[in-house]
Amino acid sequence: MKVLVAEDDRDFGNILTQYITISGFDVKLGRDGKEAWELFNQDKPDICVFDVMMPEMDGFTLAEKVKTAQPDVPVIFLTAKSLKEDIVRGLKIGADDYITKPFDPEVLILRINNILKRAYSSTNDEYKLSQTVLKYNTLELICGSTKEKLTLKEAQLLKYFIVNKNKVLAREDILTEIWGEDDYFLGRSMDVFISRLRKYVSEDKNLDIRTVRGTGFILEELKKDEEASGVKSEV
Repeated sequence: MKVLVAEDDRDFGNILTQYITISGFDVKLGRDGKEAWELFNQDKPDICVFDVMMPEMDGFTLAEKVKTAQPDVPVIFLTAKSLKEDIVRGLKIGADDYITKPFDPEVLILRINNILKRAYSSTNDEYKLSQTVLKYNTLELICGSTKEKLTLKEAQLLKYFIVNKNKVLAREDILTEIWGEDDYFLGRSMDVFISRLRKYVSEDKNLDIRTVRGTGFILEELKKDEEASGVKSEV
């Protein structure tokens, strides 16, 4: 599998490249956004790992160009920032993961492996709930009359909710299952993902992703008798 890394910090970029290489990947390193874009067009990587703050072209702009050229290629952002606005911007571009510096390179390898495993799986997984259908293998969500193209991370999270429908899921369990660790900054990223999923399934009046204060979240499916009366259950 080919990995494209864009990182302007020379020492850190070399360390990342070496670590990813010894983990069995074919790695190309761009020292700025412009060089990384040229490498992307030459090499057609299977996954991209982009620093956000870079000269010539920042990681967000680079990812936008990549997603326009090849929408299905997964992108992981590396950033020293943890602002909600930056997370939202990355998700709007179609980021599959967001790792805040400093981090353990082993965590990055785990994230890369998990994303690639799911992104290039041949399994044709389809999950249906009420009027909502998640086509996991193609990252498509059909909700009533609307269709959405999900990021891999959005699809992973929604699949986890659907499989565990009507169960209260603890924040730490969701983070560990989907992101691989329970971390404060990942928790902020998760909240943004869940807000987006709520918006995606809002047309299906039989579903509700609710926050359970002090615990986590629950995806509720409205029961037949509740549907008739227009009442949703409370936790």
